[in-house]
Amino acid sequence: MSLWEKNIRQVAPYVPGEQPNQPDMVKLNTNENPYPPAPRVAELAASFPADTLRLYPDPTCSTLVEALAKRYQVGADQVFVGVGSDDVLATAFMTFFNGTEPIVFPDITYSFYDVWADLFRIPYRKLALDDAFHINPRDYDAPNGGVIFPNPNAPTGIQEKKEVLEDILQHNQDVIVIIDEAYIDFAEETSALQLLGKYENLLVVQTFSKSRSMAGMRIGFAIGSSKLIKAMQDVKYSYNSYTMNAASLYMGAAAVEDEAYFQETVEKIRQTREEAKMRLAELGFTFPDSQTNFLFAAPSRIDAKELFEQLRARNIYVRYFNQPRTCDYLRITIGTPEEMERLYQAIAEIQR
Repeated sequence: MSLWEKNIRQVAPYVPGEQPNQPDMVKLNTNENPYPPAPRVAELAASFPADTLRLYPDPTCSTLVEALAKRYQVGADQVFVGVGSDDVLATAFMTFFNGTEPIVFPDITYSFYDVWADLFRIPYRKLALDDAFHINPRDYDAPNGGVIFPNPNAPTGIQEKKEVLEDILQHNQDVIVIIDEAYIDFAEETSALQLLGKYENLLVVQTFSKSRSMAGMRIGFAIGSSKLIKAMQDVKYSYNSYTMNAASLYMGAAAVEDEAYFQETVEKIRQTREEAKMRLAELGFTFPDSQTNFLFAAPSRIDAKELFEQLRARNIYVRYFNQPRTCDYLRITIGTPEEMERLYQAIAEIQR
């Protein structure tokens, strides 16, 4: 090894979902929304003045921040925005997880958490979900350097109730607790945002990639106390003050303002999800009660990996996680009713 190679940071990177581009494919592997963004977003995309792209975007992201503050009824000083929730979460890791105790998160969870922890030299400890894939809040009572978990969880789709969230918050008031709500808009239980008034150490992170159909624009945000948001802004301005492009700021604000379209689209996905639970159960699948836009489903009549590969051969893409506790499951994004029908028919043919 060359001397200079010894100074290269070595990390095991996050592996994103496959992004195929096949004709007539059914893409159900990355939890994207099957419906287009709000109509006003398309209008802005068609008429966005190209001349503005020669200018730096607003570093305060005020257009989007103010739209989000109004939508969620918080102060503008309580909102942080970034390039997808991954950017927001990475900034939060850098900002808040700097103690000597390990941060804690579930063993089955968003697989970027341990990647960021390794990248930023943050010690961490994984806490096992129970056999039904639920959090045991007692596991989070021990001293730690911070807590993070998704709710609803990915890839299981399970949402923990408010009582569990409060239990964890009450026992961790000396560290930052981050609740990653990428899928909250599809859930029955309400957001942890309702707890912000009680817990100054709580940070709630959401994204436009799922319910708002804007994964390609890369927009995420965090809401918390003004003290937490100020700390994140200070870190952001220390390495890249212009994180979000002008088009994302204006189109993101437009998406937030079209509440009727947002609710209509979310309801379509919920209805298709409930239909999928019934249809997949008829095909021999078992799964936790998903509160997201995907199902974490285990086939009983065929090996999960074999089904994954056979579906892929038919240009139907789902996600397979080849890990000890998840290798019997496929994560299946909820698509349009037509896409889901193709999936059901393919599974029925494969299992004959």
